[in-house]
Amino acid sequence: MAATQRVAAGAVVAATVAASLAGCATGTDGSNKGAPGPQHGAPTPRSTVRLIGDGSTAYTGAQPHLSRPERLKPGQKPPQFVVFSWDGAGEDGQRLFSHFRKVSRANHATMTYFLSGVYLLPEEKADLYRPPQHSPGRSDIGFNDEQGITDTVKQLRLAWLEGNEIGTHFNGHFCGRNGGVGQWSVAEWKDEIAQAKRFVKSWKTNTGLKQAAPLPFDYDKELIGGRTPCLEGQKNFMEAARELGFRYDSSGVDDQVWPRRKRGLWDLSMQLVPFPGHTYEQLTMDYNFMVNQSGTKTQGNPAKYAFWGDQMREGLLRGFHRAYDGNRAPLIIGNHFESWNGGTYMRAVERVVETVCNKPDVRCVSFRQLADWLDAQDPTTLAKLRSLRVGEAPKRGWASFLTGPPAPAPKGVPGAPTTRQ
Repeated sequence: MAATQRVAAGAVVAATVAASLAGCATGTDGSNKGAPGPQHGAPTPRSTVRLIGDGSTAYTGAQPHLSRPERLKPGQKPPQFVVFSWDGAGEDGQRLFSHFRKVSRANHATMTYFLSGVYLLPEEKADLYRPPQHSPGRSDIGFNDEQGITDTVKQLRLAWLEGNEIGTHFNGHFCGRNGGVGQWSVAEWKDEIAQAKRFVKSWKTNTGLKQAAPLPFDYDKELIGGRTPCLEGQKNFMEAARELGFRYDSSGVDDQVWPRRKRGLWDLSMQLVPFPGHTYEQLTMDYNFMVNQSGTKTQGNPAKYAFWGDQMREGLLRGFHRAYDGNRAPLIIGNHFESWNGGTYMRAVERVVETVCNKPDVRCVSFRQLADWLDAQDPTTLAKLRSLRVGEAPKRGWASFLTGPPAPAPKGVPGAPTTRQ
């Protein structure tokens, strides 16, 4: 969503709590191509619904459509992970949130949606937001209205039930030197995170929509990572996030190499990929492609829209193939629900999803799923994977590179052998 655009209208949710907390789509199981994605069939009611607080959120049991991560076997080639993520996720008149949910289901993918907390705060309650280093009620991305909140909550609910992750993009999206997030202390980051959680956990109270269906998760447990506005303030944010129990951060810029832990969190930064027609590489984010094509002008020369979209699509695909045929490092891609340059970047991302997520050994997953898989691996194996440079495949093949008995998995970690009593 644009920095100055408020989330706007859409269809009202016309469902009861029980119906809203049911499985909600049909599709194939992806067993014969790519990696298995969400497996949808007839709606299955969530049998356990325990409301939390004012009923804005609820405990409904384990998240559906999440597979148990498995530890790589000796000599096994790692899968190619691809993460598609969305900053400031909300549903407005463009209907891009609901559209990409459909794209995900059709291509055996799950994604991460980084929700901005103020998208669940109505404009008339703006003063409830107390941003660090700014006056109450300030936000560089505005707030929302009742219809926008209703539509966004519906998409968040359905996305989670389909196996997608709901992360955070925090609240007011302040960048730059005048009170921007890059200047915030650890304590201020903790306050911002607490407010982002609070707006999600109290949207019913703040809107008066007491009879609406809840979000089907406990946000204190669901929220394990995020991406900072403008990729600023990462150091202090990561310290705050670590102390609050987060598991990953995606606020940095990295090469296409295997992730490592940084300040106690998995560093799942976006990456640099080839930029067709240029000698330098480009960050895997739609905004950065736009800036290097039309500057900060979000609607540039229409005659160049197709070219710019092709340039982004080709750059992401070159990065994908460099990893897929090389070191198999996870590819991390960031986007916004925007129609910059005529929507060319949305079309480019959709084509990339369709192209890569159905390939053999490819798993298009959320950050949560990637972090779960990394946690399940033998640290020695991950160290070997990190020794491979950008695009570098093992010289003697994967079977030779990853042979040798792995260290036993700690008790309780996914992939550990089951012990009998």
